[in-house]
Amino acid sequence: MITLYHNPRCSKSREALQLVQTYAAAHALDLQVIDYQLTPLTLEALRTLRTQLGDEATDMVRDNEEAYATMNLAHADIDTLLQAVAQHPRLLQRPIAVVGTQATIGRPPEKLSAWLAGALSARRA
Repeated sequence: MITLYHNPRCSKSREALQLVQTYAAAHALDLQVIDYQLTPLTLEALRTLRTQLGDEATDMVRDNEEAYATMNLAHADIDTLLQAVAQHPRLLQRPIAVVGTQATIGRPPEKLSAWLAGALSARRA
């Protein structure tokens, strides 16, 4: 199963969706696509996602959004950042792919392709 947190208005997210759809179909995997703006993640789900992202967790918040500056988040702790993302889903970086207990930010899409191959082979091992 692959889960993709997706924003259909983002060109990189649309590229990632096409890539993941192709990959899932080629490997007979289920795919769950979540438009996180229509279905915002809860604070608990964001905490889980942060853990799944590992080293990439610091990149999961979009610091170029107006809400980031308005809320003075540049020096906020991680819990404050996650609460802000829960309240303002636009702050979540996209796209994010999840396989099992691992996740990655799918930028650039080429990175996502390599990550999927590694994550899925690790799960099968």
